[in-house]
Amino acid sequence: MKLTKEKEKTAFDALKGVFGYENRMASPRLVKVVVGSGTGKASRSDKNRNDFIAERLGKIVGQKPSPRGAKKSVASFKVREGEHIGFSATLRGRRMYDFLDRFLSIALPRTRDFRGVSRTAIDQMGNITIGVPEHTVFPETTDEELKNVFGLAVTIVTTAKTKAEAEAFLTHIGVPFKKEEESKKA
Repeated sequence: MKLTKEKEKTAFDALKGVFGYENRMASPRLVKVVVGSGTGKASRSDKNRNDFIAERLGKIVGQKPSPRGAKKSVASFKVREGEHIGFSATLRGRRMYDFLDRFLSIALPRTRDFRGVSRTAIDQMGNITIGVPEHTVFPETTDEELKNVFGLAVTIVTTAKTKAEAEAFLTHIGVPFKKEEESKKA
């Protein structure tokens, strides 16, 4: 099995005929991976939930996540400015490649009813955000406490300039997209 870093190095050779790249710096590359999770309403009643999410997210990504505060107060949601509403971790370098290898080859296939990532998840700037409904699909987490299950979002940031370039690059590095027939039915 080829690792994500090795696949990224061969992207220029694989995509230069399609997009007309003349040098290696023109081909898309991975910049960073951002993993984030919201704490939800339960964090107000259970103060240990924030610590639990931070600890589990830290095990999954391999570094301590930083807390994210609310940007402004919203009375109808009972949220005050600066209150911790989630956690986020930005991965670069070796940690990014290690996480992507585990995410693409182990965690995504373990997701319940997984048929592939939708191609509409790619934005116009060449980045993709994939939602994971349960953190228990990662092998680092134990399945003992199923009552404290939380979801997370994984954003893969690339240097691709268009949506078509990003789709070709992400397919090359191993992101499992839905088949064309399935995406038309849905």
